Amino acid sequence: MSMRIRLLGVLLLGGFGFAQAEVEVWKLGGNGLRWSEADSSFVFIDFSGGSIQPRYLTRGVNVLSQLTNWSPFKFPAELGYVDGEQPRIWKAANGFYWFSAGTLTTEWVDGDSLSYSPPVSRGIGNEWYTLDIGVPVPAESFGFFTPPRGFRADGTPLSEDIVKAFEVSISAETDPVLNKEQGDNDYHRLQTLVADIPQNFDKNVKLDFPKQYVRFMRFKRNVSIDDLSLSGGTWSAEVQLGTFGEFVLHGEGAPKRVYYTTKITDLGRDWSFGRLFWAATPLRRVGDQVVEAPDAQALVKVEVRSGRDEDPNVYHEFTDIGAERVVSRERYEKELKKPDQTSGGTIQEGKPGLRASVGYDTDNWTYWSFPITQSGTQTPLRRGRYVQMRITLESEVFADFFRLDSLWVEMSPPLADQVQGEVARLDEPNPAAGLTQVSLGEQADFTYDLKAQFSSAGQQGFDAVRIRTGSRPLFRRLEMGEPLAEVAAARVVEEAGELVVYLPEKMTRATSVPIRVVFGAEVFLLANAFEAEVFASQGEDFPQQVEAGDVTAQVNTNSLQVLGMKKDVGEVIQDLQLAGAVFTPNGDGINDQLALSYTLFRLPSPLPVQLHIYSLDGVRRAGVEVGAQSAGPQRIVWGGRDSQGQPLPPGLYLMVLTIDSELEEFRRVQLVGIAY
Repeated sequence: MSMRIRLLGVLLLGGFGFAQAEVEVWKLGGNGLRWSEADSSFVFIDFSGGSIQPRYLTRGVNVLSQLTNWSPFKFPAELGYVDGEQPRIWKAANGFYWFSAGTLTTEWVDGDSLSYSPPVSRGIGNEWYTLDIGVPVPAESFGFFTPPRGFRADGTPLSEDIVKAFEVSISAETDPVLNKEQGDNDYHRLQTLVADIPQNFDKNVKLDFPKQYVRFMRFKRNVSIDDLSLSGGTWSAEVQLGTFGEFVLHGEGAPKRVYYTTKITDLGRDWSFGRLFWAATPLRRVGDQVVEAPDAQALVKVEVRSGRDEDPNVYHEFTDIGAERVVSRERYEKELKKPDQTSGGTIQEGKPGLRASVGYDTDNWTYWSFPITQSGTQTPLRRGRYVQMRITLESEVFADFFRLDSLWVEMSPPLADQVQGEVARLDEPNPAAGLTQVSLGEQADFTYDLKAQFSSAGQQGFDAVRIRTGSRPLFRRLEMGEPLAEVAAARVVEEAGELVVYLPEKMTRATSVPIRVVFGAEVFLLANAFEAEVFASQGEDFPQQVEAGDVTAQVNTNSLQVLGMKKDVGEVIQDLQLAGAVFTPNGDGINDQLALSYTLFRLPSPLPVQLHIYSLDGVRRAGVEVGAQSAGPQRIVWGGRDSQGQPLPPGLYLMVLTIDSELEEFRRVQLVGIAY
């Protein structure tokens, strides 16, 4: 099949022209739009040569001085902060919004040894600092040195003001403690102890260690003999010894991963999206030379999302009764107050004039896709006018990496303005709480209602529906019209995992009518999304995804989800409720935890309770060991982290509450959404 392709990445600069059945391409790099430092967020990206690649680190350059925009908070309050995309250096447990003398930690990583925090009187007990450079980089030494100029109050040159006792630990990745608020005395070492020095005499400290990936460094000042001698045996109220001029990290090689995120790009009108491609070259550093290496242990990952407006977030403020209401981004950023950083990001909820939650606009935006690792992969995007891409270049060994020359995505005009779908069991069109549930592994009959909206007679339309069932389907019948009446399908294809129904006529603005497909299928996952797309059997336009919505008054699910259940727990677990169906565990202290409340009945003795969190493909992502619970009201709190303590990506998840007895397992399933 021949296909005309035009380069939209260039046309974006000078307007649009459209033709029927014509594939467009939005492109970055190559002969498309330039990779840009001005319109993106990026971490350790090298832009030389018209491409992007990891910034290759050399031993002679301080890694810390190559980073800018350091935050002095453990939980930065900047709007849009993403973990790993902004370097941080914070004092003690969480950092502070206000600074007394000697606490301006960013002075120690700004590349200027003449900027420093002067020594002050304070206790050494909570004198510890954590550095996060965002991504793991090859490193083999960490150190610090005194300022070259300046004097202490007693006339001692700062260049001779040596930190007398300390310890340093490092880790390649985060750990659960680094992802939660702590008290200032809750010190713990990171994964690898680099040094524990009880008495230091060097003003230029260099701590060597075996080359390894490092993202986090933790420095703790300890009490030395000189400190105790100076203070007469106490060390809490004297001006302590030791002044930092700069922290230093050295290493050589490519970071373990680097990030590049495009701006949200306006494509001028709605599009349907096809495949995602890129041109990338695997490279290896050999001595001073960079050579192509087909066997390079490196990887390209691309996440994509699309939307129908320019902002994927929904902003809220508190009202005078403690509720939240939607406000514009301008008001949220310029008029409302930020959370109080002196309390670690928590705020007095319900107070007017303060920022409330930032939710995700699921009505108009897709969530970030799972990482695409193969060029030529079909994107999971809905139709949209706006697109954004997040690129990760990963390296498994220090010398190997990818150079990304260009990246592009195929597009074509949508077949219709919108195609909505709604699925339900045939025998239960109006389930309780709007959730379609079936027994795992048992066949059930479903209805799949479709409704298309057209605004132009020139839209191509469609004459086929593809429903992804996850198991071999059995076609029952096709109904069309108002009212619905059974009609003969032009053709039906039943394949493993999907059902394709060809309609007797093409749906256009002039001919569009309600459609219902009735079919049987088995559900083998805890949550099965019966995703679907419509397409034109003759033509080059891309299929258009079906979007969940309220299609017919005969069905109340408004969803494409089907939940697979193992047991009907009956009366054992009742009154299951969430304190908000969507929460934002991003560490800003607002809606960071989700409370699950319920009541247990008919338990003669305490039984073990567990909370499991699954992605919609049935993969277990997190869990909470609750312990034994008895009959009566109960409550569980979950912080949105996976089993390794990492924040789960935004999206829909299944919370599965289980109670184990000797005879059977009781469970309840609840959908929950995570947004940032």
